[in-house]
Amino acid sequence: MNDLDINFSLVKFEKLIIDIGWESLEDWFNFWYKHKNILSIDQYWNNNVKDDWIWGLALPLISQAYKFQNNFSTRKIIGISALPGTGKTTLGKWLEAISLKLNFKIAVISIDDFYLPSDEMKLAIKNNPWNVSRGFPGSHSVKLMHEKLSNWKISGELNVPVFDKSLRNGLGDRSHWRSDKPDLLIIEGWFLGVEPCSISINDQYISHSELSIQESSYRIKIQNNLNTYLDVWSLIDNIWHLKPLKFEYMNIWKSNQEKEMFLQKGNALQDEKLSNFLRMLNVSIPQKCFDDINSYALLLIDQERNLVESGLSI
Repeated sequence: MNDLDINFSLVKFEKLIIDIGWESLEDWFNFWYKHKNILSIDQYWNNNVKDDWIWGLALPLISQAYKFQNNFSTRKIIGISALPGTGKTTLGKWLEAISLKLNFKIAVISIDDFYLPSDEMKLAIKNNPWNVSRGFPGSHSVKLMHEKLSNWKISGELNVPVFDKSLRNGLGDRSHWRSDKPDLLIIEGWFLGVEPCSISINDQYISHSELSIQESSYRIKIQNNLNTYLDVWSLIDNIWHLKPLKFEYMNIWKSNQEKEMFLQKGNALQDEKLSNFLRMLNVSIPQKCFDDINSYALLLIDQERNLVESGLSI
């Protein structure tokens, strides 16, 4: 791997690769070098994707899926926990395509696909201090999510809603249902794996901006809402946590993501709506809660989304 443009520690990385199931980093690299003809990324990443994302994240993730598929009789769910704008949606499309070339099938879904239908959503988000239309814990059909994931683990039949964020002038809504029979399931979300955590007076200051009384009160409600997600988290076999070195990098990434969505679909969060949504993402869950995600792998990225660490969480 000496010829690749990567800056993360190969010592930590090799421990991850061995834990996934390869004898050594060299053994793993040789495996993928033999399969390099199937690793086309051009149709999934328009910009030139960097070596660190391919070799430090995408290939290790598909490697674990490959080992799960070949070594276990039970169906496995892998989670990707990453803040909005990180790039996990594009990664998911690549994983689905590459799995087929390895003779098994991955389906990638998002917890956002389980957003409540519009009528129920109005009640769930009522009086939130950020005046956002969705996004925080409590705006999902959690029972439906648990039911659909459990049913897939038992039967192999996947039947899930698909949410389109561009519908209803950017408010979003369910557009259709997806039926599939994948061998392995990946679920992603911005607070996937986050559990309730204690809130102290020191948490009232976020990036030099004091929380309002309404925000402080509503955060307690959101902590209670997080309890309802724990049964869903328990169905996930391994979580890969893609974490920025600084939480605020997400503001740039999410803003750019919305600009791209507007260019593609003509609807996206803009101006005050975008500012409110970013505020919600920054303060609705105490940022320290993300440090306690019970993840299998931890991948750290800098402001330019360079991968600076890839290894086991422990």
